[in-house]
Amino acid sequence: MQKEKVIIIGSGPAGLTAALYTARARLDPLVIAGNLLGGQISLTSEVENYPGFPEGTTGPELGELMQKQAERFGARFVMDEVTEVDFNQGSPFRIKTLEDEYEAEAVIVCVGASPKRLGVPGEEEMIGRGVSFCATCDGFFFREKDVVVVGGGDSALEEGLFLTRFADRVRIIHRRDELRAGEALKRRAFANEKISFVWDTVVEEIQGNGKVQKVLVRNVKSDATSELETDGVFIFIGHYPNSDLFKGQVKMDDVGYLLTDERMMTSVPGVFAAGEIQDPVFRQIATSVGQGCAAAMMTERWLEAQE
Repeated sequence: MQKEKVIIIGSGPAGLTAALYTARARLDPLVIAGNLLGGQISLTSEVENYPGFPEGTTGPELGELMQKQAERFGARFVMDEVTEVDFNQGSPFRIKTLEDEYEAEAVIVCVGASPKRLGVPGEEEMIGRGVSFCATCDGFFFREKDVVVVGGGDSALEEGLFLTRFADRVRIIHRRDELRAGEALKRRAFANEKISFVWDTVVEEIQGNGKVQKVLVRNVKSDATSELETDGVFIFIGHYPNSDLFKGQVKMDDVGYLLTDERMMTSVPGVFAAGEIQDPVFRQIATSVGQGCAAAMMTERWLEAQE
């Protein structure tokens, strides 16, 4: 049983910032990074709205810089995945991973959220064969191809714009007749000659023989169905919190987001949460960074109070 002062579960912007602040406080934090260092930002091609980067940056670059900064002050990172936690007995808290077991005096949960799926026939079977949830990961494979993007928010437009670097045509399928994305993104998408929109429409089925060949869509107003030939389907319809691991351990809302107070503490004293695992509203790098900072500061103060 490896004993730690502070364990941070997750390595997105919130977790990396919590690592920096707890390391600077000489708490010698251990970050259990999961299988994707940097979290969702590692899948983001362009980051243009994070302060301090007037020319923009990429998600992987930003994550790498954050990690190096935290390591500079003594934060440690392990590429491992948490499989079980026991918060019910109070501090020290027990954490099991695929590779090890730990005790921690305090824990900061920063495991974020994951992309939702359509739940239509053909989706699961075609993952990796034309169905993707990450344009940054897979866009390169669709050079000179025709792709569709499902969704109408910031992520859908960001990824759709990124795909125009490779694909000849990008059609964005949205169930409404108005986008939910920010104004800047909408202007860029409307101005891009490779992008077109399929309004008031939902995907009913993804079809193909070994790879995606077409999607069956339905107009929600007329109920008419039609087929769109395509080489790829990129799905960006929202996220759900990665909170299954914490059921029965801390209080959550009806959706599964961890509930925290104004000091970022969960219902269990000594267990804090930051980032998208407790934030269904803002879901920005900047807000996750702020929440990670706050959680780290409150963790330090809580540990001092225990001593």
